[in-house]
Amino acid sequence: MWKNDKELFGLMRGTLFTAVVGDIMDTLGYLHQFVSPAIKPLRPDMVVAGRAMPVLEADVYEMRSSSGRTSVGEQPFGIMFEALDSLQEDEVYITTGSSLRYALWGGLMSTRAMHLRAAGAVLDGFVRDSGEILSLGFPTFSHGTYAQDQGPRGKVIDYRAPIEFHGVRVNPGDIVYGDRDGLLIIPQDIEQEVIGRALEKVATESDVRRAISDGMSTVEAFEKFGVM
Repeated sequence: MWKNDKELFGLMRGTLFTAVVGDIMDTLGYLHQFVSPAIKPLRPDMVVAGRAMPVLEADVYEMRSSSGRTSVGEQPFGIMFEALDSLQEDEVYITTGSSLRYALWGGLMSTRAMHLRAAGAVLDGFVRDSGEILSLGFPTFSHGTYAQDQGPRGKVIDYRAPIEFHGVRVNPGDIVYGDRDGLLIIPQDIEQEVIGRALEKVATESDVRRAISDGMSTVEAFEKFGVM
């Protein structure tokens, strides 16, 4: 049904929505793939669909570590720049691990990510430079906006390693999919079955919608189509 990731993510952005994908994963026994509803798109019409590039963040309390025991601690922002520069086409920068004391993403990061043809950013925290991000149209999901800088407050300590985002396991290469109604993670080993079934369900729901519009009751519709 799709030849490559470009076609797959185009289908997801243009045809699917998170509710139907979540329903399919429920039927397959994957009942906890949505992250917290606190994670919202910066603009309601933003949709993110791409492969996870997980990033692990940590709180710090000084710009450069005074202990001298960690090379990461010596670097402002830790290895955030390396993580950002590693983004590949259709990947999503998805990060967690820090407190809600500062912004994890901004306008210059969005500019760099767009140049690399990344698919979006998902932050378990805040973003800043929101006007710039909105003008770029870069799909960005977060807790909201807050201008306080992460420089003396947080560092990236690892990337392209598994993380847990609000209790949901995120492995490198898993699909990150979000719209105004929620954001979920599709494990890579079930992606073909999930997306294939979701496309079928969308087609069936169109038939149900027409039947209900023509006067069929919801009881009859569910008995006939098995979808509601």
